[in-house]
Amino acid sequence: MRYLSQRFTMPNRMATAVLNDIGTEELAHMEMVATIVHQLTRDLSMEEIEKSGFGPYYIDHGVGTWPQAAAGIPFNACEFQVKGDPITDLHEDLAAEQKARSTYDNILRVVRDIPEIADPIKFLRAREVVHFQRFGEALLSVQDQLDAKNFYAFNPSFDNPCKASCENCR
Repeated sequence: MRYLSQRFTMPNRMATAVLNDIGTEELAHMEMVATIVHQLTRDLSMEEIEKSGFGPYYIDHGVGTWPQAAAGIPFNACEFQVKGDPITDLHEDLAAEQKARSTYDNILRVVRDIPEIADPIKFLRAREVVHFQRFGEALLSVQDQLDAKNFYAFNPSFDNPCKASCENCR
């Protein structure tokens, strides 16, 4: 949702397209993770639920898939991280992809001997690397359009960067 929300303030079609494409793909990733969680939890007995520490989650959600962090913090709109500044947003996106890759690395350490889980997680991890690269390309495309040496001194969605003399920026 972050990427699909950020696309509206991108100053060029390339960056907008990257956010649209990756945002759409991330929805499919969420579906893949939800499917894995469903397959792992659908046939749990009450004894397995209690023994695994899944009890608090089960009390609130049964074996339904409810998006939350491993620590139990539920998903909310704060995850969108939309600032409306293309430079800021794309840096946030680069960081988000690296954090996702790190999370997949951690999951793979836990499930490395379970190919039914590890294989789709490896695929998702590889996509995070590609997303990071594409966001880097989008950031460069935005920076290349700016007529200023300091990309971090203004919001290109609102501020018209200095032209030749930079008198308006002082």
